[in-house]
Amino acid sequence: MGVVRIGILAYEGCFASEVFAVSDFLRIADHVARDNGAADTDLFRTSVVAASPEPVAAAGGFTIGAHRWHHDFELIVVPGFDLSPATDLDVRLGDLGREIDFLRAAGHRRTRIASVCVGAFLLGEAGLLDGRRCTTSWLFASRLARRYPRSTVCAESLLVADEQITTTAAFTASLDLATAIVRDHLGADVARATARITLVSENRNSQAPYVVESMVQTTAGPFAIAVQRWLVDHLTEPYSLSRLAEALHVSTRTLLRRYADEAGCSPLDFLQQARIGAAKRLLTDTDVPIGEIPRRVGYQDPSTLRRLFVDRVGLGLGDYRRQFRAC
Repeated sequence: MGVVRIGILAYEGCFASEVFAVSDFLRIADHVARDNGAADTDLFRTSVVAASPEPVAAAGGFTIGAHRWHHDFELIVVPGFDLSPATDLDVRLGDLGREIDFLRAAGHRRTRIASVCVGAFLLGEAGLLDGRRCTTSWLFASRLARRYPRSTVCAESLLVADEQITTTAAFTASLDLATAIVRDHLGADVARATARITLVSENRNSQAPYVVESMVQTTAGPFAIAVQRWLVDHLTEPYSLSRLAEALHVSTRTLLRRYADEAGCSPLDFLQQARIGAAKRLLTDTDVPIGEIPRRVGYQDPSTLRRLFVDRVGLGLGDYRRQFRAC
């Protein structure tokens, strides 16, 4: 079993926690592997690398020491950076031209590359997401999809591996990535033991339970927004396409066509997601009995909401309340 050389890319404004979480987890995994006889020596050799061998100012002004990068790695990990919905991505990514060129060259060499959170935007700029499935934080998934239309963004996935490119969701997904690296190289037993020692969840596969629907950026046009406002205002009422069309002064056929053109889905899809969001708030912020929640969000048949909730969120109503209820 040969040494696995991993370069963790540091650059101006990156999140230091996403740099060191992977390195620290892999170090603990090496200890676990030696202790249980899975390896005789450390398997992972991690290095923090940057464009020049000088300290890098991470987000918040924290200084990270780094070695000058090179291409003798089996895997390069790209952390995310400080990003808000108002950030001008053209400017931000324009400042990272050297890093993007480095990743493009690594991609041409078929080096394995993994990103954490919005580190996926650097991969996108390098052309490494073209024709591939990928993910990022649910908060920025629509932005990633718009910027790199040749990719397929799996907004609810926690980790997506497509050939030699792996992308993950936000922040703590760096630990899910590290767990996957350990599983690939040292096996499931070592990965499981390391996850339990470090209190990392072993079986997360979706970020859907964490989505706050009101924070998801929309690309809908003015007609679609008008439809959405009407649906939210009539959330608890039975869905009627003809009534909705009458309220918007169009035919049902025109409504469906215009809404799909502007929003990329149907009004019913939006309504279902809005009702799920309302159910989430009732589950976490109130004492409303679970059996009462379907009616509160517009479903007379409780099984309809229960089925949709599991399909869209990945958890049952009771499980969601237990996991996310405010203390």
